Amino acid sequence: MTLLDSRITASTPAAPDDGIQALHEAHLKRQKKQRIQVLSVQMAILLLFFALWEAAGRLKWIDVLLFSYPSKVFAQIWKDIVSGELWGHLGITVGETVVGFVLGTLFGTLIAVLIWWSPFLSKVLDPYMVVFNSMPKVALGPIFIVMFGAGFLSITVTTLSITVIVTTLVVYNSFCEVDTNLIKVVRVFGGSKTQVFRKVILPASFPTIISTLKVNVGMAWVGVIVGEFLVAKMGLGYLIIYGFQVFNFTLVLSSLLIIAVVATGMYQLVVYVERKLLTHRR
Repeated sequence: MTLLDSRITASTPAAPDDGIQALHEAHLKRQKKQRIQVLSVQMAILLLFFALWEAAGRLKWIDVLLFSYPSKVFAQIWKDIVSGELWGHLGITVGETVVGFVLGTLFGTLIAVLIWWSPFLSKVLDPYMVVFNSMPKVALGPIFIVMFGAGFLSITVTTLSITVIVTTLVVYNSFCEVDTNLIKVVRVFGGSKTQVFRKVILPASFPTIISTLKVNVGMAWVGVIVGEFLVAKMGLGYLIIYGFQVFNFTLVLSSLLIIAVVATGMYQLVVYVERKLLTHRR
């Protein structure tokens, strides 16, 4: 290397990629720090809530017959786990919820695709969807029991009556809100309706579909528990009703706590799948 080459090399500025990489790493560190802070505050609030609840129960600030307190609730859960009684109820409720969640999301998305594909069908079904969405689904439960019998099928249908219509409305509205200019570009280059859907509509609506999965986690649990209130002889909903009947409110609260934990787990699983899919798309 000549003296001139060495001077040129020394005067050459650092590659911009190094600066961008450093900024990206700093951004990731800030995000990680913020996640840790948020999780810490969430856990602190939860622990404070249980501590205040326990103190209120021990000091008789609340009616322990109605509200119990955490140590009794956790003792009830542990007793049911050790005896094995909990697993049958939990398995049935989780199974019903997963089936209602998956089928509700799938059928709702397919119906949204169908009515987007046919504007005529969309205009015909629009008032019916609005009316059905406004109806209290609990009132439909007895009808489903008579139609499908007292069991798994009627509970699943009750869950679908909640999840399908919400999924259909949200996903269809997302299809309709896609930028029309993108559709025109595909049309100009001779794209068919199928290609418009595959290349424009579906990718643009992907975040909404993922968000609908999150909503459907809660909707599916609501549908299953309502169905179990009406007809079940097994499941967490049945334990809640049974606890009310025998005035064992510790059993009621322990069942509610288990539902909250499992529902949170399902939600976090959807968040994990969302993160993986969005990373893959990038």
